[in-house]
Amino acid sequence: QVQLVESGGGLVQAGGSLRLSCKASGRTFTNYDMAWFRQAPGKEREFVATTTWRFGSTYDAEYVDSVKGRFIIFRDNGDNTVNLRMNSLKPEDTAVYYCAAGARSAVLARQYDFWGQGTQVTVSS
Repeated sequence: QVQLVESGGGLVQAGGSLRLSCKASGRTFTNYDMAWFRQAPGKEREFVATTTWRFGSTYDAEYVDSVKGRFIIFRDNGDNTVNLRMNSLKPEDTAVYYCAAGARSAVLARQYDFWGQGTQVTVSS
């Protein structure tokens, strides 16, 4: 089992920034690729970003088009965390953001084995 705990959500004005963190515990962190998803009210859970770790190196991250150039995903293996730096936030970024861990990076939620409880991000206009 891997336990994931997100933090860093909150209320921010449009154009502002937030950094989300996800702390992992349990099994070896480097055995997993990590991702962030989000879910807005009345909508399906949406892929946001993923980072791949193989053979001691971080490969190019992947992002959903709507956040490219604004969000950055990065992991700290020494601290067992994956972070999401969110800049130039827009009201449409408002959602509950979830951290996920899986054997291989993917954009489909069902391919991840472990999930955090989520953290709310609200962007006011």
